[in-house]
Amino acid sequence: MDEFTIVLGSKSPRRQKLIKELGFAFEVRTKEIEEKYPSFTPLKEVAAYLATLKASALKSSLISGEILLTSDTVVLNNNEILGKPKNPLEAKNMLRSLSGGTHEVITGVHLQSLDKTHTFSVGTIVHFAKLTDVEIDFYINKYKPFDKAGAYGIQEWIGYIGVEKIEGCYYNVMGLPVHEVYKQLMQF
Repeated sequence: MDEFTIVLGSKSPRRQKLIKELGFAFEVRTKEIEEKYPSFTPLKEVAAYLATLKASALKSSLISGEILLTSDTVVLNNNEILGKPKNPLEAKNMLRSLSGGTHEVITGVHLQSLDKTHTFSVGTIVHFAKLTDVEIDFYINKYKPFDKAGAYGIQEWIGYIGVEKIEGCYYNVMGLPVHEVYKQLMQF
């Protein structure tokens, strides 16, 4: 694992922690981009599209022996993408829409070196319990989930009390499907 260095194109402390715990040498390199996708993009492909878009802003900084890893996570609920909430009201509306239902968390990952690229996505189905407004308000006020797609972090209090079960990778819901990332890096 020491023959290459991962360039993680993400400011996310969760993604940084997960890559570190995989045992890879890595550095963080980011560039602000506008996270927009064409309206005709199939919803299940949006995360992969955005991960590739993030990579395109950083690929010119790569040197030999580096592998750029960018990713994006979306929450797909009732054929709608829930992004990061801009304020408490938006967060509350998102959590209300997830309450008592099932949604899919999709993370797109883009790997790029000087001579090749590979993009993939992983989906996880999340079953949420019915949440009260008191629980939703408590979570928003205490955890401020404004940097999280769908207005929640499964590793936080709301995940403890609200997630009944998942089908797929838990870490994918945190923002990086580590098993698949490891496997794909080893093949890359």
